[in-house]
Amino acid sequence: MSVRTTPARSTRARMRAAAGLTVLMGACLMGCSSVETSDGPGGDVPYVAPSANAAVASRAAEAQAEADAQASADAEDAARMSSDKPASRPAQVRDAFATLQATLDDTCTPGTADCAYVLGRVHDELAGLEASMKAYPKDPGHFKEPVAWMTTLDRALKGDTSTENLEKHRSELFGTRDRINTWMQGHPEDYR
Repeated sequence: MSVRTTPARSTRARMRAAAGLTVLMGACLMGCSSVETSDGPGGDVPYVAPSANAAVASRAAEAQAEADAQASADAEDAARMSSDKPASRPAQVRDAFATLQATLDDTCTPGTADCAYVLGRVHDELAGLEASMKAYPKDPGHFKEPVAWMTTLDRALKGDTSTENLEKHRSELFGTRDRINTWMQGHPEDYR
């Protein structure tokens, strides 16, 4: 058996539900708004004048502005201090030698895609080691032989570090790297 409702019945039911909901909401609102205290929102919460809130907000804004200004000044000081130091200071010999040693197993076939990277890296590591050896604080002439080998390589390259020129002098690059590695292994006090 099915019960069919007529449009008039469903409209009346909806109106009754809406009226009941309205009465219920009104009662809730009346209950919430009928509480009054002389101290403000509640006996356990002290009353704070709006002017006090404005003063606190103003002090907080001033403190934030002061903190922002200090942070900006600190950042400027740090930038100025870092720019006062030489940016191209060479690494210590042991660090430069360690990065050169990382290339010992690297080799390539001229014309392959990775050859430009490998040769460029070996050249850069040799140049970094040369700068470190020349800046050695104890005795600039201490690394006389390795520096001479790198100078010979630099002359052969004639300042041209293009992939084609590095591939042309591939054996000199790897030979200088390996020769320096052998020399440094015989002088462990220089990199440990």
